[in-house]
Formats: sequence, C-alpha cells, structure tokens
Amino acid sequence: MKLLKAMATVAGLTGLSRILGFIRDILTAAILGAGPIADAFFVALKLPNFFRRVTAEGAFSVSFVPLYSEKIAKEGEEQADLFASNAFSVMLLFLVPFTLIALIAMPFIIYGIAPGFIGDEVRYDTAVELSRVTFPYLLMMSLTALMGGVLNARDKFAPFAGAPILFNLAIIIALVSLTPVLESAGHAMAWGVLAAGVAQFLWLLFWIKRHGVNLRLKKPEFTGNIKKLFKLMGPGVIGAGVMHVNLLADLIIASLLTSGSISYLYYADRLNQLPLGMVGIAVGTALLPMLSKALAKKDMAQANNLFNRALEICLLLSLPAATALIVMPNTLIQALFERGAFDVADTVVTAKVLMAYAIGLPAYIGVKVFSSVYWAKQDTVTPVKVSVVTTILNIIFSLILIQFIGVVGIALSTGLMGWLQFVLLRHFCRHDEAAQFDDKFKKSLFKIIVSCVLMGAALFVADRFVFNWAVGSEMTKAIHLAWLVCLGLLVYSAGVLGTGALKLSDLKTYLKRK
Repeated sequence: MKLLKAMATVAGLTGLSRILGFIRDILTAAILGAGPIADAFFVALKLPNFFRRVTAEGAFSVSFVPLYSEKIAKEGEEQADLFASNAFSVMLLFLVPFTLIALIAMPFIIYGIAPGFIGDEVRYDTAVELSRVTFPYLLMMSLTALMGGVLNARDKFAPFAGAPILFNLAIIIALVSLTPVLESAGHAMAWGVLAAGVAQFLWLLFWIKRHGVNLRLKKPEFTGNIKKLFKLMGPGVIGAGVMHVNLLADLIIASLLTSGSISYLYYADRLNQLPLGMVGIAVGTALLPMLSKALAKKDMAQANNLFNRALEICLLLSLPAATALIVMPNTLIQALFERGAFDVADTVVTAKVLMAYAIGLPAYIGVKVFSSVYWAKQDTVTPVKVSVVTTILNIIFSLILIQFIGVVGIALSTGLMGWLQFVLLRHFCRHDEAAQFDDKFKKSLFKIIVSCVLMGAALFVADRFVFNWAVGSEMTKAIHLAWLVCLGLLVYSAGVLGTGALKLSDLKTYLKRK
C-alpha cells in the first residue's frame, strides 16, 4: 500500500529524529535545567518555530503542495518546477526584510510574547539576545519547507523527513562543545539552532539537485498561481497552525506564572510530540499529495480509502501512546529528565502537565487527517473558522484553569480544545464523499479502544505495584521504564491481534506491496 509505505518512511526517519531529540532534551534538562535561562531559551526557540510551523510548514505547505501536485498531474513537471521556482523567489522577497525587521524589533516582540518577563532582567534580556540569534532560522527553514514540499509531491519523502535529524545533531553538538566557552548553555543552544537551519537548507538543496528538480532563482512574478497561493495561505496561517497558535498562547500565559512554568510545558510537550510527530507528521506529509492527486482525478473511491486507512493507522498508533502517557507520566519524566539541574519537584509538575497534554493527543493526530481533506480540496477557509473558535476558547479556558491547577491548566485546556477541533472538522465535512467512515474503520475503532483499555490497566498495576522497586539510581529507573514499555507493547499487540483490529495477513500484504 503506497500510503503505508510513505508513512513508514516518514515515521521511521521522524522516529530517529525524536530519539536524538530525547538525547538533546536529556542533556538540556541536566545542563540547562528549568530556571530563568532555560525559560529565555525556550522563548527564543519557540519564536522562529512558531512562525515556521504556522507559515512555512503550515499555511504555505498545505497551500503549495496541492497546487504543485495538481500542476504535475495536469501540466507536467516542467511547469510545476517553474511555479515552485517563482514561489521560492517570492518567499525570499518577503522573508528577508521580515527577518531583518524582526531582529531590530526583538525587544518589543519579547514584550508581546512573554509579558511576564517584564521586570525580570535575566529572563527578558537573555530572551532578546538569544532570539536575535535564533530568528534567522525561520528564513532557512521556510526555504527548506518549500523544497521539502516539492520532493513530497514527487513521492520522495525521505529527504525532508530526515532534515530534523540534522537539527537535533546540531544542537547536541553545540550544547556539548560551546557551553564551556559561551556565557551559558542557553547561548550555546541558540547558536546550535542557527547552525541547524543552515544545515537543513543545504541538505534539501542537495536532494533537490539529486532528484533532477529544476528549481532556480528567478525574478519574482506575481502570477495567477502565486496570487492563488497567497489566497489559500491567508486563512491557512491560522487554520494550519492552530495547535501552534495554542502553544504560543500557552507560552504567553505561562510567562505570567512562577519561574520554570515555561520549562515544564516544554519538557512535557517534548514527550507528547514524539507520537504526534511520528504519526501526525507522517500521515499529513504522505496523505496530502496522494489525496490531492486522487481528488484532481476525481477518483472519490481512492480518496475515501486513503482517508479511512490513514485515520485507522493514526488511531491504531496514537491511542495506545496517549494511554501510556496518561497512565505512567511520573515514570517517564523521572527516567528521561530527572537528573542534574532537573529535580524531583520539577518531575512532579511536568508529569501532571504531560497527562493533560496527552488527553488531546489522539485528537490532534486525527485533525491532521481531517485537515488534509480540506487542504487537498484547496479549502483553507473552513479550517480557519474552526481554528478561531478553538484558539479563543483555549485562551479563555487556560486563564480560568490556571486559577485552580496552575500551569497544568494550560496543558489541559490545549488537550480539550484538540477534541473540540476534531469534532468541528468532522461536522463540517460530514457530507463529503471522501471523508465518510467505512465499515472497516468503525469496527477497527472499537477493537483499538478495547486493546488500549487492557494495556492501560496492565501498565497501571505494573507501574504502581509490580515494578515500583526500580527507583533511585539511573540504572534502576531505566530498567523500570524498559519493563513497562515491553509490557505495554506485549499487551497492546496481543489485544489488537486478538480482537482482529490488526491482522497479520494485512501486515504481510502491506509489506509485499510496492
């Protein structure tokens, strides 16, 4: 099955990147901790990442890939590459001055995104300084995202999926080698972010040339295609990046709380992002160009099959992941982060934040599938309507919940809004032929839920009553976590195979197909 193969490629490389990301986060927790410098760095990291995910990998990618895919299907690769080259040049025309203005205006930008830093000289001054180092990463990654979109539309998924590996390697190298010679670990990591942007850009440029894509710099022209791209991007800036808008709102509100709150959100979100990245990014990356081509050919049966199988695979992988994060958050945080500057008190709060985030994990991954249906039809308006509602409600609920449960309330609100977004997107495409649930999906969903309940019960008992002796040293914490991971995999695998949610014959068929 072409979709499964593409998803496996993206998920595998994303998984490798996430493993390196965990090594990076373990080092970060031990060296940087969860204090004021850490808060400043995470703001400096979040700022370009927010714009990148909402515009470059969000609104731009979901608008550009369907248009580029449609051009390949109807006009051939030469015309599609001409469109991509023009889009590349137009992007440079806008992003270069935008980056320069942002660097100059950074003190005012930090006022806006981290108002709680005002009056705190360490956090505010450091955030301004580090953000000026990291912000050009936006420019590099925006161009990288365009090249990645071109390759994805040509069914070459590996290069762009492997780019984040370079990001994590660059920061690990910078953290280890530059910390002793710079002012702090935060400064070292900021320079690592900038180096990562350059490395990722050169990596994608190499593969663009390797695969014979005729992408070149040219005089920017505001053609009908570019105008259509901007028209689709307008509402997509919010619609495609709703989760990241929510995360930015989380950061602003967290800056008003006690020192360390931003760090707790960051570390918990890193764990939450592992399944979200491996599954959500994989399905979004693989599904969008395939669905776009099926709809361009008006093959509704193929489009519906792609939709159902993508959603089925998403829930098969995301529901057990969310279950594990909710059932044993303390064990995960303790084993991965509790060392050096990250102490027991940090673990307790971060674990609660992780539980709250995990509640919305399956919803956000499901949203990737539903959003792909809208984007493939070049409809970026409907998602933005849903985004506006959920974003406003997220801010309101966060402000209410922090009064009772502190920083945990921010994560809980974000998780709940994921489900509201899922329900609303489903509601507005309930009559769409491509987005109808088939019988196979309905039967599989019930079986997956039963398997998750069995796994969750086994993990709960084992974590609290069987393997609870394995605490204290680094080795015993690792043993504790390893036993639980093996148990969870064993019980869940037995559940999905026993109930028939996943059949060995299906796996063999998928593996044999090219």
